[in-house]
Amino acid sequence: MKKYGKLTVTAMCLALCVVLPIAFHMIPDGGSLFSPIHIPVLICGLACGPLWGLVCGIIGPVLSSFITGMPPAAYLPPMMVELAAYGLITGGMMKIVRTGKLYPDLYISLVTAMVLGRVLAGLAKGFIFARGAFTVGLWATSYFLGSIPGIIVHLIVVPALTLALMKAKLIKGRY
Repeated sequence: MKKYGKLTVTAMCLALCVVLPIAFHMIPDGGSLFSPIHIPVLICGLACGPLWGLVCGIIGPVLSSFITGMPPAAYLPPMMVELAAYGLITGGMMKIVRTGKLYPDLYISLVTAMVLGRVLAGLAKGFIFARGAFTVGLWATSYFLGSIPGIIVHLIVVPALTLALMKAKLIKGRY
């Protein structure tokens, strides 16, 4: 994908970082249950690479918070860490992982990013943003157990959308 193609896809993902949370917040607790802002960041990393994924992961939540108030300011810094890691790691893993099949590449990249992003966000929250008030139990509950519906949605939707974008030739195909 050429430079301006990646820029365009990143801009579309940034727009989705604003629009998807609005749609999901119409469902009671939909934003916290399904983490909709994660979807475009993960897709951006997979489609555009680590640099553009990182940009989307940092700017997306800030833009959404500024325009809609979601995420609230208290959640914004650790969410920026998590989403920046998602974009960077999915993009980096897609450069490294080459199984010869698209779905294993997508899932390996996606799961690695989702685990490491949650670990980094938990560390940032525990050591920087909520120092002393954030325990390992609280981290495991909020970033893993409480996120199970969102994790399931992401594991189903992100690879399917990425494949659909590739088939439509809106992003570069893999194999």
